[in-house]
Amino acid sequence: MNIAYILTQSARAYCDRPAVCLGLSTFSTYTQLQDRSAALAAALKQRNLVKGDRVLIFMGNRPEYIEILFAIWTAGCVAVPLNAKLHPNEVTYIHANCDAALAFTDRPEDVEGFSAVIAVGGPEYNAALQASADLQPAHAAQTDPAWIFYTSGTTGRPKGAILTHRNLWTMTTSFLADMCPVTEMSAALHPAPLSHAAGLFMLPFAQRGAANVVPQSGGFDPHEIVTLLHEYPHSSFFVAPTMLTRLTAYPALDTAAIENLDLLFCGGAPIYVADLRRAMALLGNRIWIGYGQGEAPCTITYLPPHILSWEIPDSWLGSVGIPRTGVTVCVVDETGTQCPPDVAGEVIVSGDVVMAGYWGNETATASALRDGWLHTGDIGSVDAHGFLTLKDRSKDVIISGGSNIYPREVEEVLLRHSGVVETNVVGREEAEWGEEVIAFVVAEPGVTAQALDRFCLDNIARFKRPKAYCFVLELPKSSYGKILKTELRQMLTDPDTQFEKP
Repeated sequence: MNIAYILTQSARAYCDRPAVCLGLSTFSTYTQLQDRSAALAAALKQRNLVKGDRVLIFMGNRPEYIEILFAIWTAGCVAVPLNAKLHPNEVTYIHANCDAALAFTDRPEDVEGFSAVIAVGGPEYNAALQASADLQPAHAAQTDPAWIFYTSGTTGRPKGAILTHRNLWTMTTSFLADMCPVTEMSAALHPAPLSHAAGLFMLPFAQRGAANVVPQSGGFDPHEIVTLLHEYPHSSFFVAPTMLTRLTAYPALDTAAIENLDLLFCGGAPIYVADLRRAMALLGNRIWIGYGQGEAPCTITYLPPHILSWEIPDSWLGSVGIPRTGVTVCVVDETGTQCPPDVAGEVIVSGDVVMAGYWGNETATASALRDGWLHTGDIGSVDAHGFLTLKDRSKDVIISGGSNIYPREVEEVLLRHSGVVETNVVGREEAEWGEEVIAFVVAEPGVTAQALDRFCLDNIARFKRPKAYCFVLELPKSSYGKILKTELRQMLTDPDTQFEKP
């Protein structure tokens, strides 16, 4: 069944309840949200879009994001939400890779080469909303694509994880099974990007007739969040560990705001045990730790508040918890044999939340999906009680501020610079952001950190560029010529290693 039926059902049951809010103001009720989404869906059909066509959403957080998602699904099309921080070159690649039929954007200057664009808030968008359309969601099989989530790997090129209508329904029902109660009196705040987990978490709140609240700033500001918490009882929202740390350190986070907080969904990066204990001491039984991937959205394992409230050991606090409802998690060795308790191996996942595959990439799909299991590429171990602890990321993903940064992608950009001979990128622990990008570079004389920084800014998103450079005569390699990242990571903590900041 089309995931857009969430809105159809809620518009009947919660017609005049606030559906989408901008800051402290109601942007649309559930009836209005359905009407606006149906009108936009009709506009897509008038542009001759057909079932299965891909539609990009390239914009920051704003209330229109939610009506656009439902419009795409109502029309039978596939949503392709993109990180608003992406460089135009990256957006162009994804547009071509999924052969998008249309793009919704609030930054048309960055998509000038696209054949079909609707500027959000522009004349065409506003005119479409004025049309009357009694449009029911298009028929969709459970296996039909609904959302393509672009992620990357060691290849450096983004891969589009195909999430079907079944995947989104499973994620939604699993959320309602495993989380705090959600009712029409609840509110989901969205300081995190709607192109990622926050956009997916919007669905169970919409199904229960709750308000989805987009901050006026469109992002995370502790003062704004505290203001919203004062006005919206029973609030919940997604935070990366860096956001949680900033929120709990904010002096104006008072008792009234905390009492209006139902739950914080913390994920996207590892959280230090000391930081988690400090947050628990302040917020009490209101933190939920989750582990997921774009390939199994938000739904692999979790540490729910009732477990966190126990007198549990640091080994459990440092874990990512137990399998979610409807999900099977296993750790296997190189032969595919299940590892004994506390023995590290690759984390594999099975369940209806697992993606259908990668868009147009049969090789990557065959590698990730084997014998009914998603091979995550993450290394972890499961203890005797079933708690999963992640040991490392075999794909060497750097997670900074909750955003994934893929070393090979940065390396390929640096190697396009005429003065760079060789390079390798690793992550270094950083107190506020979790990790920061560090580049080891073999370069021609005269190449500077400032020059490479400018080059990166011209080619990739700002948040992906290296925060420091180490210029070396050669990179450490094995006898087979493989660059030894373990030695590079050791150099990060060597006091004799010289780093240049741009």
